[in-house]
Amino acid sequence: MNELGQVLRAWRERLTPEAAGIPHNSPRRVAGLRRGELAMLAGISAEYVERLEQGRSLTPSPQVCTAIARVLQLSDDEQAHLMRLAGHAAGPDRIPQLIPASLHRLMEQLAVNPLAVYSAAWQLLHWNPLFAATFGDPSSSGDDGRNLMLSQFGPGPGRLRLTKAERDAFESSLVSDLRATTSRYPYDPSLAALVTKLRRLPRFLSLWARPTVGDLQSARKIVVHPQVGEIALESSVLTIQPADLRLVVFLPRPDTDARSKLDLAATIGLQQWV
Repeated sequence: MNELGQVLRAWRERLTPEAAGIPHNSPRRVAGLRRGELAMLAGISAEYVERLEQGRSLTPSPQVCTAIARVLQLSDDEQAHLMRLAGHAAGPDRIPQLIPASLHRLMEQLAVNPLAVYSAAWQLLHWNPLFAATFGDPSSSGDDGRNLMLSQFGPGPGRLRLTKAERDAFESSLVSDLRATTSRYPYDPSLAALVTKLRRLPRFLSLWARPTVGDLQSARKIVVHPQVGEIALESSVLTIQPADLRLVVFLPRPDTDARSKLDLAATIGLQQWV
C-alpha cells in the first residue's frame, strides 16, 4: 500500500454510513464506509477502489479524485493533498482542478437543473445526475471526450442542435476564452498539448488565427434527447474565483416545455446516445 492508498482507506474508514447518507440497521465490523459503498456513491467500481487502496492503480483522473473527495467529504486541503498524490500537481503554472467545498454546496442548491464544472481548459471535472440524463453519461468517455473544446470542434455529430449563427458565436467565444487561459498558464503542459490537438482541427485553427480574447458567454441551445425530444435550454456560465473554474448551469427557456421535459429526463435516467 502506498501513501495514496493509505489516506484513501483512512478517509473511508472515518466516515460513517449515516454521515454519507446510507441507512443501515445490521451490525457492522467497521464503523466507516465499505469499499462498495464508496464505489457506489462515487460512480466507480469497487474493484477500482480496491486497486487504489492497494497501490495497484496510482493515477486516478481528476474527475475520479473529485468524486471520491465529494463522497468522503474531504476538506479543501485534503482534496488538494489527494490531487497531489494522484499526480495532478497544483501550482501557479498549472490549471486548477480542485473543486472547493463551497462550490459543492452551491451546486446542491442548483441541482434541479443540469449543471457541470469545467476547468479553465474546458475539461469536465464534475456533473450532476440531471446533466448526465440530459446530455448523455460523460463517464463513458475518455479524457478527450470530456473536453468541451475537443468535443465541439472534433468530427462526428454533436449532441446539441445549433443554427450556424449560434454555432459560430459559441465556438468563437470558446476560442477567445481558451486564448485568455493560455496567457494565464503559459507553462501548463496539459494546456499546450490540448492546443496542439485542437490546431489539427480546421474550424478551430481558423478561429485561433484571430486575435480575439474574452470569456465564454451564455448561450441558447437545443438538446435532442433520445426519448424526450427537443429541450430548449439557456446556459449560464459562472466563473468561480480564485479556483478559476467554470460552473455551467442549463436553465429551461421561458415560455417553453423545457422544465417538464427535464423532469421527464430525470425520471427516465441515463440514456445511451445513438
